[in-house]
Amino acid sequence: MPAPSRIGLISDTHGLLRPEALRELAGVELIVHAGDVGKPEILMELGRIAPVVAVRGNIDTGDWASRLPLTAVVEAQGARIYVIHDVHDLEIDAAAAGFAMLVSGHSHKASREERSGVLYVNPGSAGPRRFRLPITLARVDFGMAPWEVEFVEL
Repeated sequence: MPAPSRIGLISDTHGLLRPEALRELAGVELIVHAGDVGKPEILMELGRIAPVVAVRGNIDTGDWASRLPLTAVVEAQGARIYVIHDVHDLEIDAAAAGFAMLVSGHSHKASREERSGVLYVNPGSAGPRRFRLPITLARVDFGMAPWEVEFVEL
């Protein structure tokens, strides 16, 4: 299977997978869920669209969640991507480790920032509204140079 070039990023669903999220992720070749999934059915639904890589968030408990790793590594078009729920728990130097992108969640706030040559992306929260933050996910096109990160408000 060739490395994906279009990836969907989603986080903090907290057990709610909106129909708009499914529509916006249609056509991606891989989905990365950065934790706080909420229930296993979320991952099954996302898996109907594309393969899913998910990490465990702080609300993910129970047998199903214990099978989720705390971190994951994926590759897209030669770019190594590190996935963790809370960037504050990061115990590696992403740049020194050779990662091109780091995907995290937890804050519920969508963001894109480059640090030491590593693109840090938080897709925001696609689950229940928290505070007054927008409900978002992100799509990344690794076929573009530079990579195109698109935040989608749901």
